[in-house]
Amino acid sequence: MAPKYKLTYFEGRGLAEPIRYILCYGGVQFEDNRIQQADWPKIKPSTPFGKLPMLEEDGKVYDQSSAICRYLARTFNLVGSNEQEALRIDAVVDTITDLRLEMYKYAFEEAEAVKAKNKEDLEKEKLPFYLSKLDDMVKENGGYFVGGKLSWADLLFAGFHDFFSFMWDKKSLTENYPHLKALLQKVNNLPQISAWIKKRPVSEW
Repeated sequence: MAPKYKLTYFEGRGLAEPIRYILCYGGVQFEDNRIQQADWPKIKPSTPFGKLPMLEEDGKVYDQSSAICRYLARTFNLVGSNEQEALRIDAVVDTITDLRLEMYKYAFEEAEAVKAKNKEDLEKEKLPFYLSKLDDMVKENGGYFVGGKLSWADLLFAGFHDFFSFMWDKKSLTENYPHLKALLQKVNNLPQISAWIKKRPVSEW
């Protein structure tokens, strides 16, 4: 019998969307449990460490978005053909995480002067640095991040794109990076992912 999955997150794409992408790619049904912020205080104590997303598989609870993605990626053969490819995929994922944390510094900063400085750092230094290297990586690996084939790093990048765009004043991060742009389109055009995008709830982020 196939496992029964329930994914709990807030009413947005955010950290949960790469998990949804991997589940959809794997062709499995899952309960997409989206909670309102007002309900979070009463749900929070039931989570392992007071954070979301949270995945339940046959009633067993797991947390940490990257760990959940990696677990599902192993289930659906998205971790590369050998340990070296798995290492490279993990390194790409960690690099995308580094970029996400840099974007947090701008998007969720409340002090105007600090926010302006963080925006300048992103625009002039951080985004060009990360995106140009990631773009070159896709160019050198046959249109994917690693090994010339789809991995969970590709699904994670595509799953995060809208959230990244939201944090960057609703601007696309791939516009000036043709290989990343092509990768994003390729992932989003996969039948399982395209079907998900068409039916998922509309949300700002």
